[in-house]
Amino acid sequence: MSDKTRGTIEMTAAMVISGTIGLFVVLSGQPVMDVVFWRCAFGAVTLLIVCAALGLFRPEVMTRRQITWAAVGGIAIVSNWILLFAAFPRASISIATAVYNTQPFMLVALGAMLFGERLTLTKLSWLGIAFGGMLLIVQSKPGAGAVGTDYLSGILLALGAAFFYAIAAIITKKLKGVPPHLIALIQVTVGILMLAPFANFAELPSDAKTWALLVAVGVIHTGVMYILLYGAIQKLPTNLVGSLSFIYPVVAILGDFLAFGHRLQPLQLLGAAAILIAAAGMTLGWTLVKPRVARA
Repeated sequence: MSDKTRGTIEMTAAMVISGTIGLFVVLSGQPVMDVVFWRCAFGAVTLLIVCAALGLFRPEVMTRRQITWAAVGGIAIVSNWILLFAAFPRASISIATAVYNTQPFMLVALGAMLFGERLTLTKLSWLGIAFGGMLLIVQSKPGAGAVGTDYLSGILLALGAAFFYAIAAIITKKLKGVPPHLIALIQVTVGILMLAPFANFAELPSDAKTWALLVAVGVIHTGVMYILLYGAIQKLPTNLVGSLSFIYPVVAILGDFLAFGHRLQPLQLLGAAAILIAAAGMTLGWTLVKPRVARA
């Protein structure tokens, strides 16, 4: 099996796993802080074993400065999880996931503000399409099958989650050359420290089903997913990684429909499609405006 084929399988599996996390979060019925804490705890155990097996606990692997940046990135990524998980029961998994996929535009905006990166006409066009999709979603009303309890706040929480993900992505760029599994381990360890004061240890889940869901979110959706994702990124070209990443929202929307009967309304469907197409265009470098060819 070639590296490209193996990487494609790993990336596809990682995105399918990511697309099901909303179902596990909602079905657990646990408070958001508790779900994220146990995600970090069980994820840390998994990543600790992996990092030890790979021999990553050596002083020369990371500098103190890099450890500090990884910890700051951990604050951002854990904040992202808290906001996204809080958005699921409010706006539904489908809508929260669609809105969350505005991440590429957050990255572009932050790049322009912090690093003076140029905003091209094509980027602005994709941004305009995504913004139009957002307006359609905001104007829409949740369908009868929706599990949403506070639609607008769910949308705002998903936007906040996308913003913190973009912050984490920018920080990760500063950690080039650092083993990604080690970065992930530092991030979830920071999450444990952040959320331990808020976790409800006095009333732990009493049934095996809830614990199974929480363990799965930590071990499968964090530990295993990170391993598959980073393994794929090392083997695949960037454009293929970007293309396969859109399996995630498709699986999330399909899973929301199958598990909870949440059917997107026409305007919601149009808005979600606009955001995902614009995000794909931005990620994969599609051009809306053809460059002029100079005539001889």
